[in-house]
Amino acid sequence: MLDTDFARRQMIEQQVRAWAVLDAAVLETMQRVPREAFVPSAYRDLAFADMAVPLGHGQHMLTPKLEGRILQALELQPDDAVLEVGTGSGYFAACLGALARAVTSLEIHADLAEAARGNLARTGASNVTVETADAFGHSPASRYDVIVLTGSMPVYDPRFEQALAEGGRLLVVVGEGHVMEARRITLAGPGQWLRESLFETAIDPLLHAVEPPRFVF
Repeated sequence: MLDTDFARRQMIEQQVRAWAVLDAAVLETMQRVPREAFVPSAYRDLAFADMAVPLGHGQHMLTPKLEGRILQALELQPDDAVLEVGTGSGYFAACLGALARAVTSLEIHADLAEAARGNLARTGASNVTVETADAFGHSPASRYDVIVLTGSMPVYDPRFEQALAEGGRLLVVVGEGHVMEARRITLAGPGQWLRESLFETAIDPLLHAVEPPRFVF
């Protein structure tokens, strides 16, 4: 039987901390939110492994170290309103909810959205709302302090930054194949954007994201 407490500590010490995630609030959140409750039953023994756990529809959970790195980069505050694009299993949304005031999470696949709602309800993540929606056809009802895309875009699409409140942060992964770039875009003031390249990674693409032009011979 998997010793979940030991496995969780090992995940945090050997994977998350080892990738320069040192924010105490982030580490405490990943210690507290039960990752194993969000992993499909067939992969429960791999809940704390350094791997992208399959969810169906070609989608995967982010690896623990990447989740920690993104949470740290977002600099979440207790009063933040968050928009997440790509709910998946709901684990990352639960972590966001543990660090922020409220989270709205969009998931294009209805079955994944329903499963995530169940996972979140069972673990007490009451400030996370999951909507079944295509983010590229969705009009945000308000502005957000934090927006995070858990799927990549082949080319950068500025539409999401338009939903940021002043001082808000957007985390997006841009690129194709095995070389992608995580970027943080901050609305520093009216018309003032701070754009930062954070690190290289590779994650599943978002459905219906803008594709780069292709050469035709």
